[in-house]
Amino acid sequence: QVQLVESGGGLVQPGGSLRLSCAASGSIFSIGAMGWYRQAPGKQRELVAAITRAGSAANYADFVKGRFTISRDNAKNTVYLEMNSLKPEDTAVYNCNDRSGSLSWGQGTQVTVSS
Repeated sequence: QVQLVESGGGLVQPGGSLRLSCAASGSIFSIGAMGWYRQAPGKQRELVAAITRAGSAANYADFVKGRFTISRDNAKNTVYLEMNSLKPEDTAVYNCNDRSGSLSWGQGTQVTVSS
């Protein structure tokens, strides 16, 4: 089973930026499409962005369109999430997983947007 380790979160002011990384212990190319998810306190986990196997196409939840960018480096088995213009409502634990969320979840990385 592939292990996923997320990093890059932290405390940032509204309007700030962060870059998250998700390192996999195995081949993400073999896995296929990958996604970033988030879960805020008291809320269900939601899909934020997804990217195809080769990285040629991505789609985003409406609430992050134009602000977040997902990318991947298959040679490094790493998926990234560039987050700009962060808002307090982006505060959540962020995880990566495959497009269907079928892999074991990592511990995630906490993103807190607050002044």
